[in-house]
Amino acid sequence: MKRAPLLSLLLVLTLSGCGAYFNQPVGVEKAAIGEPTPSTSALKSLPPPKEPVVIGVYKFRDQTGQYKPTETGSTFSTAVTQGATSILIKALEDSKWFTPIERENLANLMNERNIIRSTRQEYNKDQNAPEMQLAPLLYAGVLLEGGVISYDSNIITGGYGARYFGAGGSTRYKQDRITIYLRLVSTSNGKILKTIYVSKTILSQSVDASLFRYVDFKRLLEVETGFTKNEPIQMAITEAIEKGVEGLIIEGIRDNIWEAKAPIAKLTELINNYDAEKQDADVSGLYGRHFTERRARYGIEIGGGTTLINGDYPNAELKPMIRGGLKYFFWPNFNMTASLSPSWFGNKNYLDVGYLIGDLNFELLVLPYDRCTPYIYGGGGLGINSAYENLHTKIQFGLGVEYLLTDNFGIKLYGENNITFSDKVDYLVMGKRDDYYWRFGAGITYYFPKQKYPNKAMKKHVEESKRGTGYTNGFPEN
Repeated sequence: MKRAPLLSLLLVLTLSGCGAYFNQPVGVEKAAIGEPTPSTSALKSLPPPKEPVVIGVYKFRDQTGQYKPTETGSTFSTAVTQGATSILIKALEDSKWFTPIERENLANLMNERNIIRSTRQEYNKDQNAPEMQLAPLLYAGVLLEGGVISYDSNIITGGYGARYFGAGGSTRYKQDRITIYLRLVSTSNGKILKTIYVSKTILSQSVDASLFRYVDFKRLLEVETGFTKNEPIQMAITEAIEKGVEGLIIEGIRDNIWEAKAPIAKLTELINNYDAEKQDADVSGLYGRHFTERRARYGIEIGGGTTLINGDYPNAELKPMIRGGLKYFFWPNFNMTASLSPSWFGNKNYLDVGYLIGDLNFELLVLPYDRCTPYIYGGGGLGINSAYENLHTKIQFGLGVEYLLTDNFGIKLYGENNITFSDKVDYLVMGKRDDYYWRFGAGITYYFPKQKYPNKAMKKHVEESKRGTGYTNGFPEN
């Protein structure tokens, strides 16, 4: 029975990566066609163009200058593939929107064409026959520039583990990140038509378990197992490039750089989904945190908990309390809360009294844009008993944590210390120290729905646009 928690831990650590653990390579594998990425299917499912665009890619370079990191430093091997141009051309071809032309090794192509011409001239048997002309080279209407501009190692590292009497296990992880930029340039006037920025994280994980124990006198049992998974950097770059090409196509449709052969309704849905994804990215931080104002300006809260008095009587007892209040946010991380709390205080065999307590607090949220945030607060208040006597003033401070179930409902836990300026809260004056008490509670906060429009001018503009323009996201309704 004592070993059950340890065995459960080892089982969880093992099964968390069973896909890799039970598919370990034990023999030579055949060559296989390259795997698709999650962005490949989205790129191939885009609506077709009215006419493919001839595009040239001279060089999509590794601009990071990053060498592959190791535990002892770095090696002379680059961390990023030097063949990103080939990956980009493959993505352009898969999209069916572009006709890529050879520009990376243009000198080789021109040299080969010269060889063809000289060979035809030298071995032309009929000198009077007209010379066969080579087909003209395609020229690009647009160029695609850019590169892999960043490779950041170990932006997140961590892990956990446990060991008990020589048996245990652990897991570790680290996350890297690559960033690419795509730049679309018009060859007629050199104007930069569009710039796309995409980033992708690269995850590495390791899991190991071991047993080191004496099973008998001079008999030692030692067992080790584990595995490591590293996301291929080439796959990460491929996915980022494919996502960039997808964004380039959709933004080009939206800005009328090119046209798609699809119904307006389908294009509108495609652009709306892409814009929603961009808006979500605009309010997200580096580690996936969303910087949106989740809480409305006004809120109402109810809850309850317990009180514990520290007065002149011994053997204080926990007594109930009820709390209700109103909140007003000055800023997303700072608000004012006014509350009323029927509360009871008691000491075993000595005291059992009730007070109505009013508080005015100022709260500071540590992570105002996250669903779960700790907060600290402080303020002042007063309390009065049921006979409207024995009034006492006080200051209070505390800390808590709130979790938003939705943008309108949150649950919270908190604890606070109340320092009074009276020694008669327990109806007994003794000594020089004033009475004080603790309160611990939980509650639910309802945040009133936000206004759909930030002001009347915006509301009027949107309503007039719906009535008069006849367009939806830049496309005619009919």
